[in-house]
Amino acid sequence: MSLNYTTKDANLRTPEEIRQEFAMRGIAISSWAREMGFSPGLVHQVLAGRLRCVRGQAHQVAVILGLKSGEIGEISDLPFRAKEAEDSGE
Repeated sequence: MSLNYTTKDANLRTPEEIRQEFAMRGIAISSWAREMGFSPGLVHQVLAGRLRCVRGQAHQVAVILGLKSGEIGEISDLPFRAKEAEDSGE
């Protein structure tokens, strides 16, 4: 999934607030997960606090849902990676 997304500290929500939002809109968490390209089990584990959400899809889910501040991007978005690629002629 190619997705650039950023969540700031001011926009953070609790897992309960996120669950309430889904319930208020009548959207199943599992349906949202599949629509976004994530495993429903992974999203439920993130909301339950069973994963650290430091990297990979768990990090992506936590940032998109607003559980943690952070960014989602590609390796090529990293400034030192982009410079390295330029220097090597890629």
